[in-house]
Amino acid sequence: MDKLEKQPVVTWSLIGIMVVVFGLMTLAGGTNNLTVLVQFGAEVNQLVQAGQWWRLITPIFIHIGWQHLTLNLLTLYFVGRILENVFGHVRFLLLFLGAGIIGNLFSFAFGSNTSVSAGCSTSLFGLFGAFLMLALARPHNEWIRQTARSFLVLVVLNLVSDVFLPFVNIWGHLGGLVGGFCLAFALGLPRPHLLPKKVRFFYANVLIIVIIALWIIGFKR
Repeated sequence: MDKLEKQPVVTWSLIGIMVVVFGLMTLAGGTNNLTVLVQFGAEVNQLVQAGQWWRLITPIFIHIGWQHLTLNLLTLYFVGRILENVFGHVRFLLLFLGAGIIGNLFSFAFGSNTSVSAGCSTSLFGLFGAFLMLALARPHNEWIRQTARSFLVLVVLNLVSDVFLPFVNIWGHLGGLVGGFCLAFALGLPRPHLLPKKVRFFYANVLIIVIIALWIIGFKR
């Protein structure tokens, strides 16, 4: 049991699910096929407005082309193993899914109504945000500080490049980053004494307000 606790079972499970979904989409007509993307649950603002709220969740598991899949899964493999060990299985899963949903909510509220979005990059930016949280919560851990600093540079470079790439969902990336940062504080760490309850309560309330605001903005567009 102790050995299982130390294994990144959630990270491996997420990777497995995404590979299976990619295979099913390939058999259904291809992951670059717009009809297939929509059928499998890609994020389309007009369809979310029509009541298909699950499209804020399903895009996390969908990828467009093998390059998109490979890059995201490699990132998930390297970053996920570290954070799953730090936060624990349940917290890590909630962090990954929650950041992805919040990123998709940002896209729903501010993104183009004609675009089709998919990919777990919203969740991955959330994991980067969680590293930034760790740097603040554990400032005396030099390894975490250095790693968070490296990820911060990577995030800035990615967001800058997103501005010049018309098919990249910058709102989803930005939302995932914000969501992951706040969620990491709200969920806390396995050792409660490392994070005061009032800090967790504050960020939990911030998240609730942000989610409600994004939902309202998305439907009023």
